[in-house]
Amino acid sequence: MEEPVYDVPVASACTGTFLLAESGVLDGRRATTSWWLAPVFRKRYPAVDLEETSMVTASRGVTTAGAAFGHVDLALAVVRMSSPALADLVARYLVIDERPSQSAYTIPSALAQSDPTVAAFERWARHHLSEPISIRDGARALGVSERTLQRAVQRTLGTSPVRFVQDLRVEQASHLLRTTDLSLETIARKVGYEHPNTLRILLRERTGVTAGALRRR
Repeated sequence: MEEPVYDVPVASACTGTFLLAESGVLDGRRATTSWWLAPVFRKRYPAVDLEETSMVTASRGVTTAGAAFGHVDLALAVVRMSSPALADLVARYLVIDERPSQSAYTIPSALAQSDPTVAAFERWARHHLSEPISIRDGARALGVSERTLQRAVQRTLGTSPVRFVQDLRVEQASHLLRTTDLSLETIARKVGYEHPNTLRILLRERTGVTAGALRRR
């Protein structure tokens, strides 16, 4: 049976999304919450299609937002449903930058601590970040099967080991862009990419901003 579409908008942000999920309102819907709560949310509410990298997610009449200050993004999203022009005007008056994604703020190591296997894999991956990383080698170093590692990462983070390694590389590259004067070519090599354009595309995809914008921050 298909879930209803609400005539009156329903919305919540940050830990408030847990209340909606607990009531069953989010079952079968896409939703988001604060990135660091994602492992707990995913385990507790498997019927919800969690998109923890999104700042705001709307699904059949229910809108959710992530992060403690996600209420601002949520309010603008609700206004934008009726008037995009008004939402843009309010954002300018309140000096609010567009934040479509939480990816730029995510700390992968914090998420990994929710599971000992994932935490061990994260430590191993960071040690080999500048090298070509084989998931098979990682599993062998941890003393588990490749399938066990894949399941642990998927269960805890909702993603694959390969994508998690990419997240670690993006995190380190973003840090180096913000805190050093190293060229993008040098940073790319430090995080395991031979060609800087590969890193440039990945940064834009995961953080929603360019390498140049990250450097200016």
